[in-house]
Amino acid sequence: MIARYWSATTTKPAEEYRRHFQQTVVSNLEALDGFGGCYLLESQVDGATRFVAITLWESTEHIAAFAGTDITRAHVEPEGQAALTEFDAEAINYAVSVISLATAESSVRSRPPT
Repeated sequence: MIARYWSATTTKPAEEYRRHFQQTVVSNLEALDGFGGCYLLESQVDGATRFVAITLWESTEHIAAFAGTDITRAHVEPEGQAALTEFDAEAINYAVSVISLATAESSVRSRPPT
């Protein structure tokens, strides 16, 4: 399994990018072979919202089908770019060495931070 890491920052309302990610990015990714899930993390830093997106893939070949031959190049749609102040031009792909997740009944799903 490969975990793909990408980050961005916005001083605009965080809900704009969060909504784009939930409604567009997730649905597009779910249609792709080899996609294994994703996380959108966020934190407040110096008056801005910092997002970290982690997508999970079966292999780098599946990432290439999505991102192109340069799998380090980030794919950020124009609508997503418009909701962000700055974003990474590259993504980092990590081989997953260990994974441990709580059961679905005890985890939090799609809830903005408090």
